[in-house]
Amino acid sequence: MNFIPELNARQKMLGLLAFSAGFLFVVLLLSYGLSNDNLRIGAGGKNLGPSVDHIFGTDWLGRDMFTRTLKGLRLSLSVGAFASVLSVGIAIAMGICAATFGRTADAVISWIIDLFIGMPHLVFMVLICFIVGGGIQGIVLGVCLTHWTALARVVRAEVLQVKSAEYIHISRSYGKSSWTIARKHILPSIFPQIMIGFLLMFPHVILHEAALTFLGFGLSPQTPAIGIILSEAMSHISTGKWWLAVFPGLLLVAVVKSFDSIGEKVRILLEPSSSNE
Repeated sequence: MNFIPELNARQKMLGLLAFSAGFLFVVLLLSYGLSNDNLRIGAGGKNLGPSVDHIFGTDWLGRDMFTRTLKGLRLSLSVGAFASVLSVGIAIAMGICAATFGRTADAVISWIIDLFIGMPHLVFMVLICFIVGGGIQGIVLGVCLTHWTALARVVRAEVLQVKSAEYIHISRSYGKSSWTIARKHILPSIFPQIMIGFLLMFPHVILHEAALTFLGFGLSPQTPAIGIILSEAMSHISTGKWWLAVFPGLLLVAVVKSFDSIGEKVRILLEPSSSNE
């Protein structure tokens, strides 16, 4: 029967979704459970390779790299989540305004979207960070102001489709304002697309946040951010201390791929027609 393969594929997809979510939960749980004492200078032997006592080894100051990496990832995830929420908010506002406030607003917002898309992400983020003066606020602004464009286009297209629905015309005939219609009718209808957009945006935000901190913009060197950890490790790889960069890099890739997998699986579950499987 045809529904049996479909059911098995859905169960497999849910299993992969649960595995990715479980992995991220374990990473966050460990980051809170590990003691900050492991980050003290000289807490362990200096420049020790991976072992039972230090899974990811120790750095040139004797700090445990496993603790440092997990706490750095937690900080990157926190900054990335906040920046993603702000970016989604910008995308929602721009997309809804473009689709509901007439041709002039649509033309202006479409021009702004094309302008932002035409700029290289990393260069634009570095420029924003430099103008703001660095720090977490520079990273958040740099990320959220450069990642909203694709989702804004999706929101605009969805809103244009929803606008043709009969209940929207009925609401307008009762004298409801465009703002009321957008808030009470349009926004709930496009929420699944917004959620998918957020989940698919998040991996890119994490990578770009790590890239900014790797280049030295934003956070102080004392902060255990994943980009700073990788940047500091570059000067020690030539001396044979490969574990300083390999393990943090692999864990960053694993976290990013987990979020990307969650976004793709949620997209397929909410929009089965978008899948070619």
